[in-house]
Amino acid sequence: MEDRRYIEIPGVSTHELPPLLVHGDQEGTPIEDVVGMAAEIVESEDMVQDFSAAEGLTEQRKYDLAVHLAEQYRGLISHWQWGDSILEWIRQCEITFETHDALRNLLHSEVWPHAGRSSFVTLLVDKAVPTHGVGLEKAVGLRLTFRQPPPIDCFSNQFLFYLNSPVAGTAYQTWAHLSADLPALLPPDRFHFQVLEMGLS
Repeated sequence: MEDRRYIEIPGVSTHELPPLLVHGDQEGTPIEDVVGMAAEIVESEDMVQDFSAAEGLTEQRKYDLAVHLAEQYRGLISHWQWGDSILEWIRQCEITFETHDALRNLLHSEVWPHAGRSSFVTLLVDKAVPTHGVGLEKAVGLRLTFRQPPPIDCFSNQFLFYLNSPVAGTAYQTWAHLSADLPALLPPDRFHFQVLEMGLS
């Protein structure tokens, strides 16, 4: 069973944190273009067996696979955008903590992003923030892995189909457990914040 140790915060009042502004892909690459780029991956990596007797079947399978790759990529980008928004929110929360006497000494002032900041991710989970299917740990892990959202042609089909979840999960778990001590969690009943989704489709 997970050892959940919450920080003791003086008083009984609820503290208001900055809103979590989740930035969506407001402009982004049109889906047709993403499918086109995915089709190039399908073609270059010989992912579909050539059915010479049924040319239409081969082309349909290639198209279906390209659509599936494009969906995987768009899911990855959605996770990255959530992760980027969460790390920015954590920065804003740090500023808020610095301005409140009751909160000022709760965060270590070490190199950012300190592993203890994973407490803010746990707070989002504890508050049951609606994410529309985005896994918060995976989202932060992808943002920790990629400083910018990489274009689809940077990825192999293997990464998009199988590897992005383990890579993101490993990145998050490594970051979250860098601290020698178990992270002290933020009690969800003592904090309030809004989640504002900006430009999400």
